[in-house]
Amino acid sequence: MGIYIGKRILSIIPIVLFASFLMFVMIKMGPVDPAEAYLAAAHIHPDDEVLAAKRHEFGLDKPLVVQYIDSVIKMCRLDFGMSYITNEPVWKEVAMKLPATLQLAFSSIILAFLVSVPLGFLSAIYKNSMIDYVGRALAYVGACIPIFWLGYLLVYFFSVKLDWLPVEGRGSWQHLVLPSVTLALWLIAIYTRLLRTTVLEELQESYVRYARTRGIQERVIMFKYVLKVAIQPMITGLGMHMGKLITGAVIVEQVFSWPGFGRYFLQSIVNRDIPVIQCYVLLTVCIVVGCNLLVDLLQLYMDPRISRKGRADQ
Repeated sequence: MGIYIGKRILSIIPIVLFASFLMFVMIKMGPVDPAEAYLAAAHIHPDDEVLAAKRHEFGLDKPLVVQYIDSVIKMCRLDFGMSYITNEPVWKEVAMKLPATLQLAFSSIILAFLVSVPLGFLSAIYKNSMIDYVGRALAYVGACIPIFWLGYLLVYFFSVKLDWLPVEGRGSWQHLVLPSVTLALWLIAIYTRLLRTTVLEELQESYVRYARTRGIQERVIMFKYVLKVAIQPMITGLGMHMGKLITGAVIVEQVFSWPGFGRYFLQSIVNRDIPVIQCYVLLTVCIVVGCNLLVDLLQLYMDPRISRKGRADQ
């Protein structure tokens, strides 16, 4: 198991390096010169002398290979430079805004599991019943409705009309309700249908019939055996959907004026704040890859055969 975990951790390094290289190439091929972007943000006229001095300060006059190596070294030290707008270290500002985004993401994941697991499980157990129809309808609505439109719809009803919840900002738990529901609905739609399908398939397996013939209680069969197996695809799907969850958080943060990293990223795009954009891309890659690693380790804990299979394939 230790060898398997070590290989999975080492596999992260080339992925992050490739992402950093791809981002470096795209910035170099882009129409925006970082030195010009900095001078424009600082409202400084970019004449040739000032532009050359700023390019030398940023190291843009060095060979491309040297620039890339320097950027990787700085990235390893969490040094993403200074923001063009605030003139503050990018990582310092990110460290202040990232907890809000993580709070929103984790609350949405918890809400999605709390709703989709019982709803999908009961929809399979009581197939073609009222609860099954409700689960199907919720899945269809969650899969079809755009995130931003859902956010504005919830604001209109629960904030403007009913005045139950605040419209924007971050503070008490009331501020977290509408953004979490908005971000979690598409996850609920996917996981409800996925769990329902998986449970129906597991109920047809031979081990379920064998357990029933042995006289094991139906409740034990459902929760100890069927649900334990059926929930594993949901955990795998969480790692696969982490990228969409982060991009969805950007939209939700903008709709609800949530002071997170995603909203900060949108503002940096408008202001052409390249250091912030670089930090966002690399940090997003690390979060997605890291979450996939955690999902794999959780799957390994739930099903140790994965480790044995990996050793057998060597």
